[in-house]
Amino acid sequence: MPPPVEVWAAQVRAGEVRAISRAITAIENHAPEAEGLLRLLFPHTGKAHLTGVTGAPGTGKSTLVDRLVAFHRKNQAKVGVIAVDPTSPYSGGAILGDRIRMQGHASDAGTFIRSMATRGFLGGLAGATAEVALLLDAAGKEHVLIETVGVGQDEIDIVRLADCVLVVLVPGLGDDIQNMKAGLMEIGDIFVLNKADREGADRLEQQLLAMISLVMPRDGWQPPVIRTVATENKGIRELAAAVKQ
Repeated sequence: MPPPVEVWAAQVRAGEVRAISRAITAIENHAPEAEGLLRLLFPHTGKAHLTGVTGAPGTGKSTLVDRLVAFHRKNQAKVGVIAVDPTSPYSGGAILGDRIRMQGHASDAGTFIRSMATRGFLGGLAGATAEVALLLDAAGKEHVLIETVGVGQDEIDIVRLADCVLVVLVPGLGDDIQNMKAGLMEIGDIFVLNKADREGADRLEQQLLAMISLVMPRDGWQPPVIRTVATENKGIRELAAAVKQ
């Protein structure tokens, strides 16, 4: 039995891990008490910075998120991560690859990581992602990182939720700009050229810059291209600074 909803909401706001985990499960399963819980938490949202991380499979999104978490924690900021995974055809639950990659943060009380299954939702997000992001905001997380499943052009729902969208690309994946969908070009606030030590990085960067110049700036913002090698922690400080802007 869950505690009375007022007590539960207070526990979530205090950052109690068990209360947060149970609340997310209730939201995902459309439990009757979830709506009342969210109603109590909503007035305490609006402080967190929500960053979406999207891009094709194999671009190193999870490693990039892992390094951003480490950067924020080094600066004493509390972090929440929502890793949206493909749904397992056997269990209907998330294939927890992202959480395995980020297990180094598992014992850190200042970091909360949750994998969520898409459960058939298109657009790269799970159905309850927005509500879970609000919940982590209310729980005092200063940064909430949302990693989408990596299926390409359908991943444009993230723009409705995130304050800043990172589109991650790497050289040599066949993701020439000609093959990039217009939707991804339009939603990107920052383009991350990861694995930038690979051959073809300079060419991809020039293609990106040329394509960005053709897109109308949103609110005067011209998306930058940030080069990273996430596995070596290169470019992470510059990326975090760009997100902050």
